[in-house]
Amino acid sequence: MRELYPDIEPYRIEHFPVGDGHTLYLEECGNPAGLPVVFLHGGPGAGISPKSRRFFDPARWRIVLFDQRGAGKSTPFASIEANTTPDLVADIERIREHLGIERWLVFGGSWGSTLALAYAEMHPGRVTGLVLRGIFLGRPEETRWLFEAGGASRIFPEKWQHFAAAIPAAERGHMLDAYWQRLTADDAAVRVAAARAWGAWEGGVLTLAESPETEAEYAAPEIAVSMARLEAHYFRNQIFLQPNQLLRDVERIRRIPGVIVHGRYDMDCPMQNAFDLHQAWPEAEFHAVLAGHASSEPAIVDKLVEATDRFAGRLG
Repeated sequence: MRELYPDIEPYRIEHFPVGDGHTLYLEECGNPAGLPVVFLHGGPGAGISPKSRRFFDPARWRIVLFDQRGAGKSTPFASIEANTTPDLVADIERIREHLGIERWLVFGGSWGSTLALAYAEMHPGRVTGLVLRGIFLGRPEETRWLFEAGGASRIFPEKWQHFAAAIPAAERGHMLDAYWQRLTADDAAVRVAAARAWGAWEGGVLTLAESPETEAEYAAPEIAVSMARLEAHYFRNQIFLQPNQLLRDVERIRRIPGVIVHGRYDMDCPMQNAFDLHQAWPEAEFHAVLAGHASSEPAIVDKLVEATDRFAGRLG
């Protein structure tokens, strides 16, 4: 079973202004003369981490990573102003042009898979391939599954109890709206408390086996504040795309080689999402593996690294 490549450090770091008052944290790793690949992180709002660099052979890939608007080291932190899916798609193109890259592999997991599909469908001529993990298509039923009672709450009732406890009983019929009110409150303490409860819930359902470390990581303010605020912003606005747009427009990427990797027991983004994408895009490879949602799951790591290694051989 394949494992992540060893830790590496960026050979170039930049703070790249993209307009609307946003400046993105941007880094390049691996081989400056290698095959270009862009890594799209999850959330929205989760940001990149050192592990994000390790899905790619650093001798063969020029690895481009960045924190999306409002996330990680990008500024302003947790901003929802001028922060929509079309804005993020435009940012990816700005980065490509800025770095002088003609075409690149696009790699994205969870929300990153959503953004990868949106970008590829808008700019298919710029994409050499797609590697997608933990598919999220942005449909209302997917958001309800995770953030309203009756979905993942029935699999993790004790964790849901903690998530719901942050909201008065009278407001629990619309959890997303109730959390939004607190995530945008004037009182910073209220915002942080709501974000940490949101992060603990999401982090608590990511892995196949219990992982207190993952739950604590997602509940930490440096991740939770931007992720909760931006996720609520996007999900309340149907991710700023037309209904079912990503499946509707699959025809635009049909000739792009693709690999879909999804955990069979993913409780964050249920398996139905990946199945529906593959039904619309049967040309893509489809791997359902014994795992949950997290990119750290061994079976998911194995298939993702296998995919990037094979793309390196195919494109090189």
